[in-house]
Amino acid sequence: MKILVTGGAGFIGSHVVDAFVRAGHAVTVLDNLATGNPAWVNPGATFHRLDLRSARLGDLFEAERPEVVAHLAAQAAVSRSVADPMFDASVNILGGLNLLDSCRRFGVRRIIYSSSGGAGYGDTEVIPTPEGHPLLPASPYGIAKVAMEHYLAAWGSIYGISGLALRYANVYGPRQNPVGEAGVVAIFSHRFLTGQAPVINGDGEQTRDYVFVEDVADANLRALERPAVTGAVNVGTGIETSVNDLYARLARAAGVTAPPPHGPARPGEQRRSCLDPGRAAHALGWRPTVSLDEGLARTFEFFKKEFGP
Repeated sequence: MKILVTGGAGFIGSHVVDAFVRAGHAVTVLDNLATGNPAWVNPGATFHRLDLRSARLGDLFEAERPEVVAHLAAQAAVSRSVADPMFDASVNILGGLNLLDSCRRFGVRRIIYSSSGGAGYGDTEVIPTPEGHPLLPASPYGIAKVAMEHYLAAWGSIYGISGLALRYANVYGPRQNPVGEAGVVAIFSHRFLTGQAPVINGDGEQTRDYVFVEDVADANLRALERPAVTGAVNVGTGIETSVNDLYARLARAAGVTAPPPHGPARPGEQRRSCLDPGRAAHALGWRPTVSLDEGLARTFEFFKKEFGP
């Protein structure tokens, strides 16, 4: 099958490309390399450096004629979306609409959209949170992710394109950016390896659902193989882990015994986030296979090679 992966040089996207190539599909990668790394693009894929908002996007579709699009390209920094919501919307909404329009014009049959569980649901007392829970995004980034889910559903009803939104939990693993607005696993690993003490914001009892990036790639592959599954599906473990517990696990992997320093709590930070993965198991036959301890060990080894002495 011919597949276009937007953001295919990025952290999650490159792993999705790897999974598609291993399964024998013909993969084209679109990425503007704002945050992606060309070294992560699978050599079995065709690479195009292009912005999602470009007027030349239709030319790429005409040349490659993808049957399926896996859309992972995004402005993914929540803090930037708050500071500059116009830019966030230009990438995540207008860029997304440019992509959807090309899908319509060139007969794409299936769109797999990478959405966000935590940013989309917002604060909720229903833990683990199911897909039917109201969406209460509290940031421009979350609002844009939810908006694109609605556009995807509209394209299905208007044009008959099969669309599925995969709502990710907190994805971690090799290739994640350890600086800037990165995931806590990448930040802590980088700090351990560069002799800096990771700082825990607040009391550290805030929880997240950590899902390994290769399991996320497998969810995309299963979504590709089941075009009848539409709507939204959570991609998470259903297990809450506190930041304090995460620190302790990573410290063991790093051989660190010192307790972490605590800084002030981040204003407005979500207290609990955990996704119910039941529909993924039922509709996609997907379950996470990598335990947190195994995933953290593999992630730390990756960063050790990148930043270790």
